[in-house]
Amino acid sequence: MNFFERQQAVRTVSARLVWLFAAAVLGIVAVVDLAAWLAFGLSDAPTSTAVGTLVTVSVVAVALIGVTSLVRTMLLRRGGGQRVAESLGGVRVADDTRDPRLRRLRNVVEEIAIASGTPVPDLYVLPHEPGINAFAAGWSPANAAVAVTRGTLERLNRAELQGVIAHEFSHVVNGDMRLNIRLIGVLAGIVGLAVVGRVLLGSGRAGGRSDRGNSAAPLMLVGLAALIAGWIGVLAGRLIKAAVSRQREYLADASAVQYTRQTEGLAGALKKIGGLPAGSTVRSGKVDDVSHMLFGEGRKLSSWMATHPPLPERIRRLDPAFDPAELDRLRRRWADQPPSGLAEDEALGLTGDTGPAPPS
Repeated sequence: MNFFERQQAVRTVSARLVWLFAAAVLGIVAVVDLAAWLAFGLSDAPTSTAVGTLVTVSVVAVALIGVTSLVRTMLLRRGGGQRVAESLGGVRVADDTRDPRLRRLRNVVEEIAIASGTPVPDLYVLPHEPGINAFAAGWSPANAAVAVTRGTLERLNRAELQGVIAHEFSHVVNGDMRLNIRLIGVLAGIVGLAVVGRVLLGSGRAGGRSDRGNSAAPLMLVGLAALIAGWIGVLAGRLIKAAVSRQREYLADASAVQYTRQTEGLAGALKKIGGLPAGSTVRSGKVDDVSHMLFGEGRKLSSWMATHPPLPERIRRLDPAFDPAELDRLRRRWADQPPSGLAEDEALGLTGDTGPAPPS
């Protein structure tokens, strides 16, 4: 696997999708401008009046989206990754933990931090999640946190755990956390435009029952256009955001190979997700808020809205000889006796770093 070429290809596709997202916002503003042109009869108005009106409408629409996006982004940035992890029930892993699984996790995190040249993030475990999953959250490497589920600790061996952690570190290094927060902020701005459109439409209806009916009609048309364009924009934005997220997952997989210098661990973790009943499911009610940050799909979504590429495709990019039928064989094999990561490490003689932490 040429991970440098793969990273560059994915970055190119991601950049195009982000520009498409920006084009969608401009399209929404253009629809509102068109509605204003028709509602106020600007085709018959003096050029200066028409231009001034359209500029005003455009500025108001862009300002509304921009301010709402900024507020939402600032709220998402507050508290860093620690706040996100704790909101999902995460428990912080102590630096001097003596639990063998947690000690192994901390050692792997410190190794990948060195390999990626980033600070060691705060580390959390989701103790009530049996599925195999993880996420990195935060605005920057300085306030990032990495969280893993209980299933990740129990089911993955050391090489597989390395692959998962390296994948999450790549999200930190590649700025995926900031990108996702910004995209969520813009979506919030588009929703805000739709809400204002609904308010204008409601105000126009109220005015229609009074003597101001004729003057309220243009506002109703503009409000209706903003409402329709806003919700269509939200749908389009979510589709584009999901597409961006899928490409960034490919980028994170390629970067993980760069940090670990092997593909077997990451491919093995993905195979265990496909072969175990719990898969990568996250049962928390707040999973939708972090779905784009997760290592695997937190819950089933349509292919258009999926935040992650199909599991067999991710595995095939790491292991070109992979046969999807292998997942069926793994399901039958692990139906009664699921794998134990520590037992696999012990069989390979890799338990030296899971013992008690040295005294402080």
